[in-house]
Amino acid sequence: MNLPNKLTIIRMIMIVPFILLLLGGHAGWFGGFAYTDWIALVIFIVASLTDLIDGKIARKYNLVTNFGKFMDPLADKLLVCAAMIALIELNRIPSWVVIIIISREFIISGFRLIASDNGVVIAASYWGKFKTTFQMIMICLMIANISALQILTVLSMWVALILTVISLLDYILKNKSVMKETK
Repeated sequence: MNLPNKLTIIRMIMIVPFILLLLGGHAGWFGGFAYTDWIALVIFIVASLTDLIDGKIARKYNLVTNFGKFMDPLADKLLVCAAMIALIELNRIPSWVVIIIISREFIISGFRLIASDNGVVIAASYWGKFKTTFQMIMICLMIANISALQILTVLSMWVALILTVISLLDYILKNKSVMKETK
């Protein structure tokens, strides 16, 4: 269990207090404590940064493992999906946007699984990285819920959504040979 893998596990564990604070603060679980959104935001940012850090450490020190290859992207998807689903509950993001974003994740995961069965590794693309960055920005803005930044929040949602679709098309078009049956 190396450091990058520990960071991945920590990121997954951080989802629980993040969601409890984000949703529990609005449900009155904390007796009217007013700063639960801000604490949840800090947890989300720290969890997001562990994704950046664990990958850099793994590559720099040759600590890439099968566990990390599988769990790191899963931890990212769990964090982002949990955040967006909670934001639906708080009426800060339309459910149809989340459905499109989560659908893209399932499609790409399935695509990678088929590729893996054929001995092909599909690396993350720049479009996918841009998509993830804008999703994280969008989620942070939606958690903060600052009325003066409402236009920026909505704009970030549209950019994240457009990048989600572009990255999906990019993966499929660049790797369409994976879907061809071979005998």
